[in-house]
Amino acid sequence: MANKIYIIDVTNRDGVQTSRICLSKLQKTIINIYLDKFGAFQSEFGFPFTRHEINYLNANLELAEKGIISNMRLSGWIRAIPQDVESTFKNTPKIKYLNLSISTSRQMIQHKFQGKIDEAGVIKNMVKAVKMAREKGAQALGVNAEDASRTDINYLIEFCQAAKEAGADRVRYCDTLGYDTPFSIYDRVKEIAGKVKIDIELHCHNDLGLAVANSVIGAKAAIDAGVNAYINTTINGIGERAGNADLVSVVLAVKYGQGIEGKYHLDKVRLKTAWKICKYVSYAFGIPLPINQPGVGANAFAHESGIHADGALKNRRNYELYDYEELGRGDPEIIDTGRQITIGEYSGIKGFRNVYERLSIKFKDDKETAEILELARYANVHNQKPLVEEELRFIAEHPEIAKKIFTMTP
Repeated sequence: MANKIYIIDVTNRDGVQTSRICLSKLQKTIINIYLDKFGAFQSEFGFPFTRHEINYLNANLELAEKGIISNMRLSGWIRAIPQDVESTFKNTPKIKYLNLSISTSRQMIQHKFQGKIDEAGVIKNMVKAVKMAREKGAQALGVNAEDASRTDINYLIEFCQAAKEAGADRVRYCDTLGYDTPFSIYDRVKEIAGKVKIDIELHCHNDLGLAVANSVIGAKAAIDAGVNAYINTTINGIGERAGNADLVSVVLAVKYGQGIEGKYHLDKVRLKTAWKICKYVSYAFGIPLPINQPGVGANAFAHESGIHADGALKNRRNYELYDYEELGRGDPEIIDTGRQITIGEYSGIKGFRNVYERLSIKFKDDKETAEILELARYANVHNQKPLVEEELRFIAEHPEIAKKIFTMTP
């Protein structure tokens, strides 16, 4: 079979590390459910060694066990050190998928570790952590080479070979500072994949505005070398500093980019959910979608110039590379312009019933109504903003799991 491109979304790990913004655990959960529907291969859903994440992580693993998250893997991000492996399986014993990360560039080894560990020690620590994770029951492992784009290529090949021999399924090539160009990443990834014969995961940042281009051309390099490619994305490109590779842009580039279109199999993706997931994440983060955002921005299918408008009306393909319906756009959206009842931390039973009745959700008795109302109040405190339909439905359908998500144990 031909090698494939898989999507590993890291919004719930890298996206939430963005300065000045955050997500509640409920919002992270809704994003995981959306990503499952989108067809992502894996969501990097958090940090199993971080205490305030533990209830949320276990609750989401329970959603996977129940088949509510049914097609997508949930993977934790940890440092490639034995202590993190130990705490991960203690805190989240049902976790099956992990990415273990360690810095590999001379810059970071010398100036981040500051003499505490050398290049040989980096490989030794990584190998020990990978073997330990396998022994404790990890079903699939990725090893992250942080700052791979600034790492000596010969050392990087040695690192990747050691990861493969220790039991890693793939290596994450991290362009941590967005330093690569399409030319450099193609050559480097193809050489690594060709010599080590291990699947390659591309993690690209957007400091030079090249994250999507680098991700796609890096994936091409991996496949050209005969291995599978895994592209890391974030929804709406939200991420540290200038952001990460945007989920929708990556999918559109693979599907419609000249020289790539139709040549590479993008596993399972259902682009029809793009509009809803991008709007939800924009609301959850409190970051408006730029009007020129590919596929989902307000101007992505807008035409004003006389020549363009005339051409688009004659045949959409004159000025539109792909169809707005493919992204789930085009259905009318109803906006209330009269009375609105919302649910907040001080909502009463009558307003609460009104909101759920509009969603065609009924409760069996007063006791259940009171219990869901209490959870909805907690959810509002949790989110610090009005609850949207997806969140209200989740609370009503999965109250016990919602309760775990809202609970943090210091």
